[in-house]
Amino acid sequence: KVYLADIRHMVRPKKFLGQHFLHDKGIAQKIADALVVAPGDTVLEIGPGTGALTRLLEPRVTHLHLIEIDRESVAHLNDAFPRLKAGGQIHAADFLKMDLASFPPPWHIIGNFPYNISSPIFFRILEHRRQVAQTVCMIQKEVADRIAAREGNKTYGILSVLLQAFYKIEYLFRVPPGVFTPPPKVQSAVLRLTRNQRDSLPCDEKLFHAVVKQAFQTRRKTLRNALKKLNLPPALHSHEWMDKRAEQLSVEQFIALTELIEQHGAAGTI
Repeated sequence: KVYLADIRHMVRPKKFLGQHFLHDKGIAQKIADALVVAPGDTVLEIGPGTGALTRLLEPRVTHLHLIEIDRESVAHLNDAFPRLKAGGQIHAADFLKMDLASFPPPWHIIGNFPYNISSPIFFRILEHRRQVAQTVCMIQKEVADRIAAREGNKTYGILSVLLQAFYKIEYLFRVPPGVFTPPPKVQSAVLRLTRNQRDSLPCDEKLFHAVVKQAFQTRRKTLRNALKKLNLPPALHSHEWMDKRAEQLSVEQFIALTELIEQHGAAGTI
């Protein structure tokens, strides 16, 4: 059996990979317990590192797949979890680049996401939202605050709107730096994202993304000015939302705004 106290001396945390290895058993247990799974479910653990979460997940998840880019970590995981190795469930790969089609949907995702690539991971999750039923992740507190923020909050932004359009966001708990090796310079937090009932948007999704991103790129401006690149038709200039800033619109209002823009045939590129 592998213990966390031993693991810390087996794999060197690498700064260029943004590695901070979790060594607190209590925090690891809370994160693992936050993942709601049933027998037969498929779980992808992103960046298992030294296996702090893996050792808690393996006994209760039959189809557990580890996705790890660090060769030292992969070698350690192969030694520590022979059942997963024998089943071909340890993948030496980059989650952002690997072909995910081989995993039968739906999947659940769990992991201590590297801070430097957490946003790209969320965009990949959005890309595969029809397959990703649930995500439990530990990320930088600042990013967690942004994802969970509601309209009217200064931290509300692009990720807030795009993720909340398809997922229920639960802010579970904060995590201090001291539970990691090495300790990061920032606070962390754990989120749970659960797929909502929305199968698709009632508007063009590419346009929706463009409207949201453009609105928040100049978030201090009113939407009338922030969305100028869309060449909005005069009929929309007088709409009440045009006097608001991006952070004042709810997810549903952004969807409705995109519908209006689409209906009026707004042209232009972003």
